[in-house]
Amino acid sequence: MFIQTESTPNPATLKFLPGQSVLDLGTADFPSVEAAAKSPLARRIFSVQGVSGVFFGTDFVTVTKTDAVEWQHIKPSILGAIMEHYQSGAPVMEGEGQAAHASHDGPDGDVVKQIKELLDTRVRPAVAQDGGDITFHGFDRGVVYLHMKGACAGCPSSTLTLKMGIENLLRHYIPEVLEVRPVAA
Repeated sequence: MFIQTESTPNPATLKFLPGQSVLDLGTADFPSVEAAAKSPLARRIFSVQGVSGVFFGTDFVTVTKTDAVEWQHIKPSILGAIMEHYQSGAPVMEGEGQAAHASHDGPDGDVVKQIKELLDTRVRPAVAQDGGDITFHGFDRGVVYLHMKGACAGCPSSTLTLKMGIENLLRHYIPEVLEVRPVAA
């Protein structure tokens, strides 16, 4: 098994490409060891000292490290953990997955549907290339709340992406959108 790695715009995050499917559909975010309870692969990666976050896409694993360690010290252990997992035959996830976007009930249903569609078709494929994901969290009085995951969470350029890219895109297509803000995990 040959696992490729790619840098991301976030210097604390690396993207690992195992050359096979990670998730059949959607993404999974593990911002802590406790959150990784349902994933044998995420638990195995968290066992590497210095790992602070794990994120899965359909064909990649994004790993975030603490500031206290350097990539050259933990990258071989992460590669080993991923390789051991795939050789073990264990599932990546145990149980059911969850929906990417938060549900939204109320009078803004049509606007929210448009927001989610633009996120799915224009935004999420682009940020997946950088090892992350951005999902809908809520819409209230013209403000769209988005959850940034994987390499996007904590990335120095995420604020610029959110304000200059995503906010401009949504405002262009959906006049009801006035602003875009991130939400904490």
